[in-house]
Amino acid sequence: MVNTLESLTEPLIRIRLELLYTELLDCHAEYTQLSSEADQYFKTLRDALPDQLQHTVFLYEDAQISLQSILERSIYIQGFKDALQLFSELQNSSI
Repeated sequence: MVNTLESLTEPLIRIRLELLYTELLDCHAEYTQLSSEADQYFKTLRDALPDQLQHTVFLYEDAQISLQSILERSIYIQGFKDALQLFSELQNSSI
């Protein structure tokens, strides 16, 4: 069931997270500021590195993005499972 749940929710997760990031950028000033600062710090670090390390930085950034994607999906799925469990417990307690 877990694999089925994950495959069924994959498009939903992707869409929902994209909407969440858009909403954060549009409505959450602190998130927008921190995101901008982090991008600038990373650009400064990347620009300061010699050419022979640029590919390593690219690989690092790619790995970080992949890790974040796995973490986001796991958190979303766990939240969904928690909501189902809570719903089930609430249903059972009202009987």
